[in-house]
Amino acid sequence: MAIAVVLVVVVVGSVLFHLLSPWWWTPIASNWGYIDHTLVITFWITGLVFASVVLFMAYCVFRFRHREGARARYEPESRRLELWLTVITAVGVAALLTPGLFVWHRFVTVPDEAADVEVIAQQWQWSYRLPGEDGRLGQSSARLIGPENPLGVDPDDPAGADDVIIEAGDLHLPVDRPVRVLLRSIDVLHDFYVPEFRAKMDMVPGMVTYFWFTPTRTGAFEVLCAELCGVGHAFMRGAVQIDGEADYQAWLGEQPTFAALSRPVRLGAAAPMR
Repeated sequence: MAIAVVLVVVVVGSVLFHLLSPWWWTPIASNWGYIDHTLVITFWITGLVFASVVLFMAYCVFRFRHREGARARYEPESRRLELWLTVITAVGVAALLTPGLFVWHRFVTVPDEAADVEVIAQQWQWSYRLPGEDGRLGQSSARLIGPENPLGVDPDDPAGADDVIIEAGDLHLPVDRPVRVLLRSIDVLHDFYVPEFRAKMDMVPGMVTYFWFTPTRTGAFEVLCAELCGVGHAFMRGAVQIDGEADYQAWLGEQPTFAALSRPVRLGAAAPMR
C-alpha cells in the first residue's frame, strides 16, 4: 500500500514541478517557434505516458497486493492486450516523430534570399566572415590558416578580397532578414548555439555545416559552445547583436575587409645614428 502511495506522489510531484518550475526557455528571437511547438508536443506525449505508466503501476500494486487466502491465476498470454498495446504504442511513436519531420524539412530548406555568414570556431573564441559588396564569400582552406591568415581565406580568390572579417569580436546581423550560417572549426568539435535563436549545429573539423534562421527582434544575445571542446569550454562565449537596418549598415561600414587586413604595412626608415 505504501509503495502505491509513493508512486502516486511521484506523478503528482512531477506535474507540480513542471507547472511551478521557474526554469523555462529564454524568450525566442527567431522564426523557429516550430521547434518550441515540437518540444511542447513531445513533452506532453512523454509526460502523459510517464504518468499513465506510473499510475498503472500504482494501481497494480494496490489491486494485486498480498492478501491472506488469495491466489494468483496464471494467464501467460493475452492477445487482446498485446494488440491494444501495439496500436497505442504505434500511435504514440507516430505522434512523436511526425512534428519533428516537418520541422526538420523546414530546417534544412534554406530560403533563396538568405544571406551567408560564416562562423569560425577555435579554442576558445569565435570569429566571423561576412560577404562584401559582391554578396559572395571567397574560398577558404584549412591549409591556408596561419598567423597572418587565421581564418584561412584564399588570397588568390578575388571574391574573398572584400569579405568582412570579425576576428574574436561580436557579430552583428540585421533584423527580419534570413541568414544561412556556415560553420567551420579550426581545431576540435564545437557547436554554435544562441539559446534565443533555438537553431544550432555541430561544427566538425574538415567539414562546413550549416543552419539558417531569421532574427525577429533586436537585442544582444549570448553565444555558447554546446560541445565539450576542452578545458576552456565554459569560457568560450561571444555575442550576436541584432540591429535595425540603419545601425547594421553603420556597423558594417566600420569593419575591415580581408584585403585591408592582408595589405603589407609600410614601416618608416630608422633615423641615422650620430
